[in-house]
Amino acid sequence: MLKKRRFLINAAGILALSSFVFFGACTDKKTGSPAEPPPAAEEIPPDFPPEPGLPEAQALILRLEPYREQAALIAAAMDDRQLAAQSLLTGLESSNFLGSAMRYMLSEIPAGGIMLYRANLAAGKDEIHSFLSECAAVVAENTGAAPFIAVDHEGGLVHRFGAGVMRLPSAYHFWETAEAVGMEASLARLEELVTQSAKEIRELGITMNLAPVAEILSAENKAFLETRSYGPDAAFVEMAASAFIRAMDSQGIACVLKHFPGNSADDPHYRESIISADYDKLLSMTEPFRGILGNYNPSAVMISHSITEAVDSGRNSSLSPLVINWLREDFGFNGIVIADDFGMRAVTSRGISAEEAAVLALNAGVDMIMCWPHNIVSVHAAVLEALNDGRLPRERLLDAATRILMEKIRYGLIP
Repeated sequence: MLKKRRFLINAAGILALSSFVFFGACTDKKTGSPAEPPPAAEEIPPDFPPEPGLPEAQALILRLEPYREQAALIAAAMDDRQLAAQSLLTGLESSNFLGSAMRYMLSEIPAGGIMLYRANLAAGKDEIHSFLSECAAVVAENTGAAPFIAVDHEGGLVHRFGAGVMRLPSAYHFWETAEAVGMEASLARLEELVTQSAKEIRELGITMNLAPVAEILSAENKAFLETRSYGPDAAFVEMAASAFIRAMDSQGIACVLKHFPGNSADDPHYRESIISADYDKLLSMTEPFRGILGNYNPSAVMISHSITEAVDSGRNSSLSPLVINWLREDFGFNGIVIADDFGMRAVTSRGISAEEAAVLALNAGVDMIMCWPHNIVSVHAAVLEALNDGRLPRERLLDAATRILMEKIRYGLIP
């Protein structure tokens, strides 16, 4: 059983909501500058003990229930503009400064998350920290909840930072190490390195990592995943991905397990991706997800754009209520479901625009949508229009925002 989770805040200090007042920015009252995260994590409140004998993930869900209740109250007090924005994970055009256009955009559409790429992270550590703190403060001033600051930080091929920030080895490196010196030594080294890296990027202001990959490497997906998988052994993939999440979590960084339920050899950035495996084979492919979600509780799972024929042959997984219900009901996942970028050809080649995909995905059960500066206004408007004309039930958007806000409470982003 995985060791007990740790958190950045306790339930007693979240909010007094007898008469709800929206939060101000996450700022220091004296200086007006963005407040630093707490120096050390606190245990889950002892007055919400799990039932004896429950699996770790289920026990954790029970412990988080007070956070869910508070998050639901926050979501219910949001206006439509804020509520729709909470489900958006947007990129930034700026490099290491917040220009007037981006500042205005984040003020008008205070996104639930900000996604960073290499162009945003090319400066020195002090400049990156200042830049990210400013971005977070602008959003918090306009919605009462700081955004997740997210990055793909898998290691190996997927490294967004410039010089001065540790590049983790690839996932596959740890499988090779396990074959050479044994699984125990490899996993210990993985957790040590990821903990060091998590501490480093958390000090920059990163609060969410779109990693690890929990897909088993196979002949069917190797051309796409390459060294991003922890190898061909399901048990090792589960243990390695769990160690990665545990290490990131120890430093206050929420992880996004990906890409459920998997990928084919075709890169979804450039072409349609189809998983043609039958249901029994699909169950084998998703064993690491089942194990991780059953024994641990990562904040989010990213849904792939693959068409999973055994579950829903007519829709991308990211747009399929059947696939997302399968994740929720059969795998027991209760956190944030994030869709991969809807600008990928796996979706657009089917004639679906980013705006249409956002509404379809939210209705299917996705909670957070990737969008970019060039289309965030139109995607946000499409969600609002669907909300206003009834195509997107308010209850669904409230549910999505509640899941997102609960994880922000869990990781200390709501003071």
